[in-house]
Amino acid sequence: MKFWLGASFAPTDQFTELARAAERCGFDTLTLSDHLFYADFDSPYPYSKTGRPRWTAETHWPDVWVTIGAMAAVTSTLRFAPNVYIAPARDLVTVAKQVSTAAVLSDDRVSFGVGVGWCKEEFVATGQDFHTRGRRLDAMLPVLRELWAGQTVTLDGLPALSISPTPRVRVPVLVGGDSEAALRRAARTGDGWIGNRVYTEEQLDTVLTSLRGHLDEHGRTGPFEIIAALAVMPDAGTYRHFAAKGVTGTLAAPWWLATPEEKAEHGEGTLALKIATMERFAEEVIAKM
Repeated sequence: MKFWLGASFAPTDQFTELARAAERCGFDTLTLSDHLFYADFDSPYPYSKTGRPRWTAETHWPDVWVTIGAMAAVTSTLRFAPNVYIAPARDLVTVAKQVSTAAVLSDDRVSFGVGVGWCKEEFVATGQDFHTRGRRLDAMLPVLRELWAGQTVTLDGLPALSISPTPRVRVPVLVGGDSEAALRRAARTGDGWIGNRVYTEEQLDTVLTSLRGHLDEHGRTGPFEIIAALAVMPDAGTYRHFAAKGVTGTLAAPWWLATPEEKAEHGEGTLALKIATMERFAEEVIAKM
């Protein structure tokens, strides 16, 4: 079982220290989320009962790839991934260049967590078609892989082109989302799947059954990453149980389960509290796996 640190919602100035602490504590990957701006969205947020986002205009959403570049500079083994990057809200060439550069600067410690997104306003702002985002992502992924491999591609209206620098090794593509379309996309084109909510065991079993059906349909028999945040209390035995189900990694943000004593000692929301709870999680869980 790999442990990913879910660092979304952290203040931007905490990320480099969180990356150092995550590496020291034995986390495999640090992940952060992608949003371009805050507004009074008409688009309903699909992961809350009210349809409203769980964050405010003051919540930090630093650029994913700039932040990964900064964190890569202060670490040597920790991996990084967006959970998830809304690639079809951007043009293909920009996405290819950003990911390739981050992969090179991090010495190939980047995974590409990608999804179609829910926020129409972000697509309008970047001039991309919201309604064709799924089809466009399906078309983007094979071309991105070709560009990251140093190949020359032909795009409509452009001469044959390539990009540089390019990674030395293949960038893993983890497709996010638990709709049937997302699960089909993960099985068809992904190196793995990454969940977009916190799952009970029953919810995850439903997703895994569907995902395995799609993998079988596409003849996928090799390694396949399954990353999911789990609605369980942190315990090594519990994580072993999920590993036996085929889950290869889980997301954790230990400070969300900080004790009252830890909050009183370090202050709620502080970097010190985050690091103290990460160290406790490493001792009580990661070290016992």
